[in-house]
Amino acid sequence: MTIPSLVRAELARLTATPLARLAFIALMCVPLLYGGAYLWANRDPYAKLDQIPAAIVDQDAGATLDGEHVDYGKDVAKQAIDGGAFDWKRTTAADARSGVRNGTYDFVVTIPHDFSESLASAQSDDPKRAELVMTTADTNSYLASTIAEQAGKTMRTAVAERVGKEAASTLLVGLADVRDSLGDAVDGAGKLASGATTAANGADSLEAGTAKLSSGASTLASSTAALPSQTATLNSGAQQVATGAASLATGLRSAQQQTAALPEQTQQLAQGAAKVAAGNAELARRVDAANTTVQAIQPLDTKTVIADITANLPEGVTLTPEQQQALTATVDSAVQRANSSGADAKQQLGATTAKIDQLSSGAQQVSDGATTLANAAPQLSSGIATAASGASTLSDGAAQVAGGTQKLAAAAPQLSSGASQLATGAASADQGATSLAKGLHSLESGSSELASQLDKGRTKIPASDASQRAQQAKVISDPVKVGDDNVAAAANYGAGLAPFFISLAAWIGMYALFLILKPISKRAITAVRRPLRVVFGGWLTPALLGVVQMAALFLIVRYALDLDVVHAGGTVGIMILASATFAAIIMTLNVLLGSVGQFLGLVLMLIQLVTAGGTFPWQTLPGPLAALHFALPMTYSVDAIRQTMYGGSLATAWSDAGVLLCWLLGALLVSYLVTVRQTRTRTLRDLRPSLIG
Repeated sequence: MTIPSLVRAELARLTATPLARLAFIALMCVPLLYGGAYLWANRDPYAKLDQIPAAIVDQDAGATLDGEHVDYGKDVAKQAIDGGAFDWKRTTAADARSGVRNGTYDFVVTIPHDFSESLASAQSDDPKRAELVMTTADTNSYLASTIAEQAGKTMRTAVAERVGKEAASTLLVGLADVRDSLGDAVDGAGKLASGATTAANGADSLEAGTAKLSSGASTLASSTAALPSQTATLNSGAQQVATGAASLATGLRSAQQQTAALPEQTQQLAQGAAKVAAGNAELARRVDAANTTVQAIQPLDTKTVIADITANLPEGVTLTPEQQQALTATVDSAVQRANSSGADAKQQLGATTAKIDQLSSGAQQVSDGATTLANAAPQLSSGIATAASGASTLSDGAAQVAGGTQKLAAAAPQLSSGASQLATGAASADQGATSLAKGLHSLESGSSELASQLDKGRTKIPASDASQRAQQAKVISDPVKVGDDNVAAAANYGAGLAPFFISLAAWIGMYALFLILKPISKRAITAVRRPLRVVFGGWLTPALLGVVQMAALFLIVRYALDLDVVHAGGTVGIMILASATFAAIIMTLNVLLGSVGQFLGLVLMLIQLVTAGGTFPWQTLPGPLAALHFALPMTYSVDAIRQTMYGGSLATAWSDAGVLLCWLLGALLVSYLVTVRQTRTRTLRDLRPSLIG
């Protein structure tokens, strides 16, 4: 038997009956359903994030910044909703929390009431960090919670960029103002230096003049020291007497003028006070009468009121027990409130009556005092007039005495004192002029240095206009831009998973086929006795079926799911090579171990499912599994399909293909060696029927 005849015989066996054909077609479709359905479901989930229900709760109360009201929370919520990244809904805190628990919302973003206040505090002496509260529930979806965390980071970045831009704008405007102010300061310092030079020259001249003045004043002071000190004492006393007498006369004249009309005014005061006392007495009498009347009012009785209401009901109307009970409760409550209000009114009226009685008594006392004052006012006015006349005479005499002593004192004590003070002042002026000259020279050099340093400082602050400052603030708030330079990019999430699930589909397809395929023909072993031909015949059948599976799967991936493939030919070639390699491995397990080998094919698939690095990087695997990453064939099929599908390194793809080819040849070699043994001898296990078929 030739290899083609072995292939035809096996295919004829698979399609011998309608049921066999149905089973064959179903198993051929397994990898297409697995790979196609999974990649269809996960083609581009990130494009549909706007369908994920999310809630936003804005509790921000706003804040005042630079005299203006700001509401960052409202802006954040509006930006999120307008962005449409998720299916946002504004809601309350209670609805949001219950919505997360029952699955109405996948996550909730809460903006606290002090959000704007915390952001605005960055420009105060007590800055606080603002907070966005993210509420999630992994019971809805763990990935939804992970996506929510990324959404929170995105919102945080947007807020930080805006606040940073505002803060940077304020800082840059302040620096521009400082630069302008430094320019004014430089001009002022220059003028100060010029003025200091002029002042220093004048101080030198002043120093020479004050030296001469000090010498002359010292000579004058020594000449006038012998004048009698008694003249100064006499003049001092006379001046005090004259001053006191003048003040007394002035005060009494003023008192006389102010009290001239006092008798008439006090009489009017007494009459007015009497009227006020009479009015207050009448008021007290009337309030006492009203209080007596109010205190006599008795509290209401609930039963009496209900009886009156019942008696006044229309004829034929009778209240039910429930209505009577409701009426009693209502009337009782109203009566209690009325009695309580009446008691409070009685108490307040009693207190008011007592105060009015006190007012009436006090008004009468004021009236009596005003009458006494009116009777004494004429006598007081006459006495003040007599005292004013005498004080005027005393003032005139004291002024004449003071004039004489003043002339006497002017001749000696004032001259001596003035000369001494002049000498002391001149000496101090001489010392001050010397210090002034030194200080002005220091000021001259210091102001020149100040002008120079201020100008240097001003030049270190770059000049900018409003548009430049706006651009600078934008860069400061967001200084780093991450560029996307992907040398081999997958178009979407589905394309990212495609290499892994294509490889899995290839393995599952081969595993399913070997449920109905015979690894090798035992008849051919017995009849032909050519192991190499038997092995290739047994392997070629699933390999050719694998070509059909991989070609169909590629058409689904490329055209039905519209996933981009850079190197279509290379991708199809790797898929076929992987399928053929997996066919050789599963066949070898079946040839070597029979039904146990078929089961080990399933176990090996599960191991490769976690070690191939199809989803997360293989470096995240536990140590033992990471060690298997480079030892198993699916690792290389996944990597090779990535390289050809995304436009990566073709050299790496060829290297991966070489590893797969080694696995293929190694598996066929093992199958060949086992077949060689079976052509010579048979074991009891070889004769036992397979559990699978």
